[in-house]
Amino acid sequence: MTESNAALERYLTDWNLSDPQPLAQTLTSHVYTVTHEQTSVVLKILTAYGVAERMGALALRHFDGHGAVKLLRSDDDAQLLEYADGENLTGLVKNGHDEDATAIIGDVVNALHANASAPPEGMTTLREWFRALFSQAEDERTNGMYPVLIRAAGIADKVFDQPQEPRVLHGDIHHENIRMSSRGWLAFDPKGLYGERAYDLANTLCNPRPIYGVVNGDEPRILRNAGILAEKCGIERSRVLLFLYLYACLTASWTLQGFDTGWEVATILRNADIAERNM
Repeated sequence: MTESNAALERYLTDWNLSDPQPLAQTLTSHVYTVTHEQTSVVLKILTAYGVAERMGALALRHFDGHGAVKLLRSDDDAQLLEYADGENLTGLVKNGHDEDATAIIGDVVNALHANASAPPEGMTTLREWFRALFSQAEDERTNGMYPVLIRAAGIADKVFDQPQEPRVLHGDIHHENIRMSSRGWLAFDPKGLYGERAYDLANTLCNPRPIYGVVNGDEPRILRNAGILAEKCGIERSRVLLFLYLYACLTASWTLQGFDTGWEVATILRNADIAERNM
């Protein structure tokens, strides 16, 4: 019996689960649908690389089902989750309803951010999350290829010192991480960060992928959707664009440091340029 099969069998027994069906497998987790008390739920078993997923469990416990799937049970190595089994938001975009999908994202973010209480102990701050940008900016002071990263690091340093409306953040809000459920649209797979609300609006402006019929570097689309999110969430559009700028530069830093982000540096920095010109 493999290690993953042994872990599955253990949780089936310990948590009184049955009928496991593989749902997804990533570097950080093995995910199954299982039956618990006659209800279909999700069992996520973490791999050796899945330590960071524990922050996601902290966030889900904090959200308490508001805008996100419910965390039913967890330990250091596994999570039992409500199953949002409907379509994600990419279908709306593909069918020509990009702005409707953006408005839904704004509503989900508002629900996630409704709890303004202090973050769980040990949660990753945005300053910690942006360490790749700060590190890459130091390198750029020597080689000078991407001065935009130096500017972005300087802005991030100031912004993180004086955050506006800090909240527990999902940290990876995009069209594929929000699905329809019996309770409406719910987010899942949070990174579990803590910092300014506007960060949770940045990632989605670079999504979904072009295969769904949008151009991620389309300036009117970015500005239009930034306006929708800003109005929905009561945040100035310039602040949303500021965090798009910072997010794009962070993603470029990850890419330059060898992480597979799915983006080319030039592509993602085009969005940073759009944001910077409109902040």
